Amino acid sequence: MQDKPLVSIVLGSVSDWETMKHCAQTLENFGVPYERNIASAHRTPAKATEIASTAQARGIKVIIAAGGAAHLAGVLAAHTRLPIIGVPMKGWATDGMDSLLSTVQMPRGVPVLTVAIGKAGAVNAAIAAVQMLALSDDAYAQKLEAFREKQTRDVLDAKFPD
Repeated sequence: MQDKPLVSIVLGSVSDWETMKHCAQTLENFGVPYERNIASAHRTPAKATEIASTAQARGIKVIIAAGGAAHLAGVLAAHTRLPIIGVPMKGWATDGMDSLLSTVQMPRGVPVLTVAIGKAGAVNAAIAAVQMLALSDDAYAQKLEAFREKQTRDVLDAKFPD
């Protein structure tokens, strides 16, 4: 595995790691090198801008942004041509629906690809990043194919409990 990160995971807050560690673990399972950053669109906007604007030059191919709203993902998307995958986080009052809706409703021209709320979204964001990498890397394409074949086997081999 190469050491140079291909994916940047950007958290709006360290509290998002409890969910996003599943994203990191999925990337590790595929052998995808990644970096982790914490940047708030509101509290550290210069840092968020720097992460996004320097990502391509640093070799990053995909950015995965996690937060309670679309602000972070939108700021990142505004400062790079790289694909941004937004992972909505569970909130206080709406169990993450506010985060989902704000992320998926980005304005025309500044897309943020959006996955499910929480752990499922964190895992799917990683898999989507691998799909993007697999477009130009046969090794990732083969790992993705093996992953899908295993999923199929696991479902077909499943037995009902006694």
